[in-house]
Amino acid sequence: MSILPENKPHKPNGTPRNFFIWGDTMSGKSFLATRFPETIVLSTDDNEKNSGTRPTIPLANVRDSRGKLTTSVIDTLDESILALKTEANSYKTVVIDVIEDVCTLIEQSICIENGVKTIGDIPFGKGWSLFNTTLQQLILDLKGLPMNIVYISREDSRTEDNVTKPVPALKQKYYNVVNGNCDLVIRTQHIGKNYIRTATDIRKQYKASEINDDHILRILQAIPGALVKEKVTTTNNKDGK
Repeated sequence: MSILPENKPHKPNGTPRNFFIWGDTMSGKSFLATRFPETIVLSTDDNEKNSGTRPTIPLANVRDSRGKLTTSVIDTLDESILALKTEANSYKTVVIDVIEDVCTLIEQSICIENGVKTIGDIPFGKGWSLFNTTLQQLILDLKGLPMNIVYISREDSRTEDNVTKPVPALKQKYYNVVNGNCDLVIRTQHIGKNYIRTATDIRKQYKASEINDDHILRILQAIPGALVKEKVTTTNNKDGK
């Protein structure tokens, strides 16, 4: 059988599956993430243990009394993704909370394994090369799961041309890698008594009529900018003329 696909148009998937949620502290990031169906949280945040209600896998680098790495966050991520892919389970959404901490932990793990203080101390740029490969592989492995993927990031600020604007706390070069594999970017805000969600970046124009997951559709319908308005077809009489 040939590896070549049949030469005919195909209908693209109309349901977004990879999401990036960012916002200030206590703005509802984690709350929104756990509204997705059947979530499991890969968490770097101790608050998850105290206030979270969904099953959680803690992410951390664990060392023994001599400082030797006994549990690497890289291994934990690999084992978790492999289990989600190969073991029978009922999860439908993986939440990464928070992605900038995951990047820091990966960098820390590489430093400990190589006996250096900073990743730049590894000769010939091998440390950064290893980090970039590890991060990219993580994103691709997550994207390859038959599940929704939700990345959470805190809010930071950036000043350009004397104008300060809010941005995700994830470093821009890492954000480009993650966002390049996401379908929808959502910002959360807590203003007064109101919790506001806004789509700040979107891969394509998503239409309610093309969303094949009712749970995802309900989430998107509550986020301004996530869905485009569709034209309503009207007819003049019962014959449709």
